[in-house]
Formats: sequence, C-alpha cells, structure tokens
Amino acid sequence: MFFVLLVLHDPSLMNDILLGWREAGADGATILPSTGPGRLSQEMALRDDFPLFPDLSDFLDNETDQNRTLFTVVKDEAAVDKVVAATQAVTGDLEEPNTGILVVLPVLRAYGLHRRRKEEG
Repeated sequence: MFFVLLVLHDPSLMNDILLGWREAGADGATILPSTGPGRLSQEMALRDDFPLFPDLSDFLDNETDQNRTLFTVVKDEAAVDKVVAATQAVTGDLEEPNTGILVVLPVLRAYGLHRRRKEEG
C-alpha cells in the first residue's frame, strides 16, 4: 500500500482531482485546508488590515486563499501511477510553479481502511 499526499495550490481544482482519484481507484480521500509560510508572508504583505499581533484565526479567516491538502491510501504502484496521472491531468505538470506538491510514501501498516466495506456488506 501507498500513502499519496497532494498539497493543491488552486482549491478550485479539488473536485476534479477527487473525481480523477476515484476513477483511478482511490476508494476515498481526506481533505484539509492548509497553508505554508510563503503564502502567509504574501498575504500579510498584501493586507493593510492585518493585526500587529495575529493569531491563527487571522490566517484561517479566508479559506479560499488556502491550499487544500488531500490524501489517500492506494493498494499498489499501478494505482499510484493512475492517481498521479489523474492529478496532473487536472493541475498540469506538477514541476511547474503554483500547481502543487505530490508525495508518495510506502505504508507499512494500516488500520481501519476496510471498515467501510465490512459495514456495507
């Protein structure tokens, strides 16, 4: 099994990516709003209403300015290749700027992934 994690720069592409992942064989995915230091510094530089001493809620107020982090677990390398291809069919080449970052990690152990199948049956 493999863990696939995508930090998506353009949140408007999320639904198309999730559809592509499903067609590629990913049974499900988790989605989190996320941001990085580059985007934070860019936002702070552009905002004249930013507080002198911000807290985390100041950064998270506008979710449309945030990345989306999507992750899933797939069964084999063939599924990884399909998920990567489906992702780049939507984002374009991930080596281009402002597209996203995708990483794939081997999964040594996983628990709870098959629970949904058991409940359905």
